[in-house]
Amino acid sequence: MKVDQSLPLEYSTEQNKNNILGFWVFLGAEIMLFGTLFAAYFVLADRTGSGPTGVEIFQITPVLIETFILLTSSFTIGLGINAMRKGNLKAMITFYVITLLLGLSFLGVEIYEFVHYAHIGAGITVSAFTSTLLTTLGTHGAHVTFGLVWGILIVYQLIKRGLTPETANKSFIFSLYWHFLDVVWIFIFSFVYLKGMI
Repeated sequence: MKVDQSLPLEYSTEQNKNNILGFWVFLGAEIMLFGTLFAAYFVLADRTGSGPTGVEIFQITPVLIETFILLTSSFTIGLGINAMRKGNLKAMITFYVITLLLGLSFLGVEIYEFVHYAHIGAGITVSAFTSTLLTTLGTHGAHVTFGLVWGILIVYQLIKRGLTPETANKSFIFSLYWHFLDVVWIFIFSFVYLKGMI
C-alpha cells in the first residue's frame, strides 16, 4: 500500500480516496431518503384528522436543547479531525468521546420528546401528520443511534491501533456522517418544528 506523505492521512492512499468518494455517493442516497421523508411530511403536515396539530404538540425547549447539542457535537467532531491532522491521538479520542456523549444526550432528549408525544395522544397511527412526523424523527434518531455504535467502534480501533492511514480514513468518513446528521437536523428544526409551531 503506497502512502502519499504530502496528503492528509485520511487521503494518503488510493484506497482511502476511493473510500471517501464511495461514502459521498452513499450520502447522496441518504439525501434522497430524507428528501422523500421531508416531501411526505410537507404534503401531509396539515392532515391531522382528529389528532393534535404541530402547534399543540411541539415544545420549543427540548427542540432548542437538541439543536444546541447536535451543533456542539458537530464542532467537537471537527476538533477531533483537526487533532487527527496534527497527529494528536489523545486529543482526537477525547473529542470523539465528547461527540459521542453529546449524541447520547441528544437521543435522551429525543426519547423524552417521543414519550411526551405518546402521553398526549400523538401516536404514529393517529393521523397522517403524526405518522410522517414520527417516521421522519425516528429515522433521524435511528441514524444517530447507528452513529453512536459506529463511533464507539472507531474510538476502540484508535485506542488499539493508533493513527494509521486506515483508522484516519475511517475516522474522517465517520465525521462526514456525523456532519450529515447535523445538517439533516437543521432542516428538521427549521421546516418541521419552527414551521409547525407557527
